Amino acid sequence: MKHISIMTPCYNEEGNIRNIYQAVKEQFERLPQYTYEHIFIDNYSTDRSREILRELAEQDKNVKVILNARNFGPNRSGSYGMLQGTGDALICIVCDLQDPPEMIPAFLQKWEEGYKVVLGQKTGSRENPFMFQIRKLYYKIMELLSETEHLENVTGYGLFDKEVLDMIRWMDDPDPYIRGLVPQLGYKWCLVEYTQQKRTAGKSSYNFNRYFDFAITGLTHVSRKPLRLATMTGFILSGVSFAIAIIYLIMKLVYWDSFQMGTAPILIGMFLLGSVQLAFIGIIGEYISAILTKVTKRPMVVEEERINF
Repeated sequence: MKHISIMTPCYNEEGNIRNIYQAVKEQFERLPQYTYEHIFIDNYSTDRSREILRELAEQDKNVKVILNARNFGPNRSGSYGMLQGTGDALICIVCDLQDPPEMIPAFLQKWEEGYKVVLGQKTGSRENPFMFQIRKLYYKIMELLSETEHLENVTGYGLFDKEVLDMIRWMDDPDPYIRGLVPQLGYKWCLVEYTQQKRTAGKSSYNFNRYFDFAITGLTHVSRKPLRLATMTGFILSGVSFAIAIIYLIMKLVYWDSFQMGTAPILIGMFLLGSVQLAFIGIIGEYISAILTKVTKRPMVVEEERINF
């Protein structure tokens, strides 16, 4: 029998943990040809999430729990949880039930057909329509800047074969951008469409800073185009500045007495160049930060406790 790992990241999800546990259990009761383990990784919750996870692990040995020593961020914590699976394949599913557990049989069917990665693709969402459109815009920007194909409306919800996880483990990236790795690695993959549901309980812990951090992490992992853009913009602005300087020199020589240079063009030019320089220094800084994260070899997550492993 093939063994399947389910990985669910948690942070202050006391109202959802039992629901996602029961929903996954019901799916595997209909799939007797598989055994499974359900791995919960808690990112240092401050509500009753940890207590509930301990109770579930005591009642059901299929439930395995990792309790982080602190909050390491959703990307690092979730990626670490993926790499702890022992199954022939692993399915990532969030705790808030926005990604339906009913998709598990469809993922497994595609996996049995030979696909190494099977990801859920949102074709619609019952969340805030404005946020859904903002996410679509982000995916469009990433697709434009990415040097390989970038998967649109894909969050990481889906199935990963053990071979893919072994490759990610071998890469030893402390802050991986897994959804961007799928096209880069070249494994056979497919998308299964679904409609994202509303949260069943609680409030999302994501805010603007976390969304922005994740977006920058993704950009620095999949593309060098922003650095090329900075170089090209520097050459273009240098050429434009030189051309304007020549034009001003000619105008002053021809109309020496009537042509007034003025301070406005100088100030505008200074502010323009200064703002462009600061923006591109920031871009370079993000890439340096990504390099620093990799070379310092810090652990992805530090565990406080493991249960049922």
